[in-house]
Amino acid sequence: MATLCKPTVSVPEHVITMEETLDLARTLHADNPQLPLALRLIGNTGVLTRHIVQPISETLKHPGFEQRNKLYEAEAKARVPGVVLSALGDADLTPEDIDVIIYVSCTGFMMPSLTAWLINALDFPSNTRQIPIAQLGCAAGGAAINRAHDFCTAYPEKNALIVACEFCSLCYQPTDLGVGSLLSNGLFGDGIAAAVVRGSGGTGVQLVRNGSYLIPKTEDWIAYDVRETGFHFLLDKRVPGTMEPLAPALKELAGLHGWDASDLDFYIIHAGGPRILDDLTKYLEVPPKAFRFSRETLTEYGNIASAVVLDALRRLFDEGGAKDGARGLLAGFGPGITAEMALGRWTSHDRVPATVEVTV
Repeated sequence: MATLCKPTVSVPEHVITMEETLDLARTLHADNPQLPLALRLIGNTGVLTRHIVQPISETLKHPGFEQRNKLYEAEAKARVPGVVLSALGDADLTPEDIDVIIYVSCTGFMMPSLTAWLINALDFPSNTRQIPIAQLGCAAGGAAINRAHDFCTAYPEKNALIVACEFCSLCYQPTDLGVGSLLSNGLFGDGIAAAVVRGSGGTGVQLVRNGSYLIPKTEDWIAYDVRETGFHFLLDKRVPGTMEPLAPALKELAGLHGWDASDLDFYIIHAGGPRILDDLTKYLEVPPKAFRFSRETLTEYGNIASAVVLDALRRLFDEGGAKDGARGLLAGFGPGITAEMALGRWTSHDRVPATVEVTV
């Protein structure tokens, strides 16, 4: 049975607080007529601190897309290996035990993917499969878990490594002055996460079913406009309300497995913003405490894109995990509008697992 083991998460050393963000907005955009609305929206995010790869004075500069992408590559190569090795250690595995690396990121571009560099730098086997995912945005964390689950279901004795690397601050565009852009400047943070999905053994979430759902005709609600200056983030004002149509998809997935999405033991949800979690509390009919791990990630790190789901899961581990057999839901949301969803049971390595039907 494929088991998602404890993630390792790392955030950069440079910190910006909400108050600093609000002060910067007031200074940089004093003449923007939409500034009061932007300030209110940023204040309502609940994001108290964010971590970024450069000091804020450097982040606010735009040296050009070429230099930013070079910085993305340099920072990824400097920061990812330690996170990967820690995640492997938590799964009681070494690079030689990994059969596929799934690398997700939407904030920089490399070809070949960082997977090729990792295989060489950390001595993974030369026949390690590579699955880079670059265009699912925040949903990619959930997608990586699901593709790892698929792989380990097809090859039960093999293991998958998931890596999420997001430097959202490198996408800052000083000329983008719409409310959505100003809100994004106060919401997104930088972070790296890695986790192993073991084909057998391991302590963590034993994955039992996964699924995807796309809300029709919403592909332009979250998007990149790619220009000479890089990635310009587009955020439609309707995005915060997308949990109303997505909650039924979560319920349907759980129902297909004979579970009730309103009566599970743990929830690991992408925290794109507080409205998402508030609406899921309403539409799934669960108490606000159910999403405490996601809220903690949002408060301390901001929206770290594809790494959010793995950080929320890391917090469940840090709390001591769940009781054996506890049922849970994991979900990431992103461009499309896409939901990547998974169901799992908590299992300990010293427990003889019960026979569980696996469906993907």
